[in-house]
Amino acid sequence: MKLDWLVIRSEAISFRLDRRLPLMLLSLAVVIVVAMVMNLGRGEYPISPSDIVKTVLSIDTGNPDYAFVIYNLRLPRTLVAFMVGVALAISGTIFQGLTRNPLADPAFIGINSGASLAAVAIIVLFPSAPISALPLSAFAGALFMAALIYSLAWNKGSSPLLFILLGVGLSAIADAFTTLLITFGEISNVSDALVWLAGSVYGRTWEQVFSLLPWLIIVVPMTLILARHLNALNLGDDVARGLGSRVEWQRGLFVLIGVALVGASVSTAGNIKFVGLIAPHLGRQLVGPNHEGLIPISALLGGMLVVAADLLGRTLFAPIEIPCGVVTAAIGAPYFLFLLISNRKK
Repeated sequence: MKLDWLVIRSEAISFRLDRRLPLMLLSLAVVIVVAMVMNLGRGEYPISPSDIVKTVLSIDTGNPDYAFVIYNLRLPRTLVAFMVGVALAISGTIFQGLTRNPLADPAFIGINSGASLAAVAIIVLFPSAPISALPLSAFAGALFMAALIYSLAWNKGSSPLLFILLGVGLSAIADAFTTLLITFGEISNVSDALVWLAGSVYGRTWEQVFSLLPWLIIVVPMTLILARHLNALNLGDDVARGLGSRVEWQRGLFVLIGVALVGASVSTAGNIKFVGLIAPHLGRQLVGPNHEGLIPISALLGGMLVVAADLLGRTLFAPIEIPCGVVTAAIGAPYFLFLLISNRKK
């Protein structure tokens, strides 16, 4: 009998992994490296893939300008795109698992809108605020929105369906306040806010890389360790309690993790939508619904999507540059409609 699962156990940690996972991870890693190299080579100053590899490996290329262009201009941007995609994809996987709804996405249930409102308020009302205030405000906005939705959805326990419906309604309210800020703000500040809201990694530097990196270093391993609890919650509250899960405490912890990832990514690259919807769906097609394998696959898919979107935005209408958030929306909106139609037919 052929075994499709690889089980790893210890006293503290237990993993049940699909045997397809290592091959899928390796394949996605290769695709991501290729996409990154292509992204590093594109621009007004084209660089060949071989020269990119030599520069990264500190091999002399005969052109000292390559190192400046890659390390100072393009590599930080590409790394930010990848990390933002990872954060959004993991957050989307978490919220889809918690709500037991394959159409759930932080952008749809209000989390992104709360982070965006807080960040736009900083940009428009306090333009002289330090850049470090942006991620903190975005996280606070996302956390406030999640806490508001969670408290309103509470009725002797939290309701996943009500969580989604309230999120959609509160998202519309937050978007309305964001529009109000943009309407009455100073034109220079509003211009910055509009570019940021479109979702872009343009002009990102090592400062943004190192401000986003700690969030991923802390939160991603925590999510992988807790993935088996998300499997239990995805089966329903009664089943999860029967398996010994502390349902509300664990759900609250996962909401906090998802909020942290959304707040960090939105503060870094703006409101990039649909990544948290598409990546988990593609991941389930590759390795199934088990979150211990789905989370890392979705993370790599999300990183690949944003890097590819940034590459397409830079090349489709060059020298005009399209924000990667616009590209993901152009891909994600039809995909969302396809999922709606598919679920209606079931």
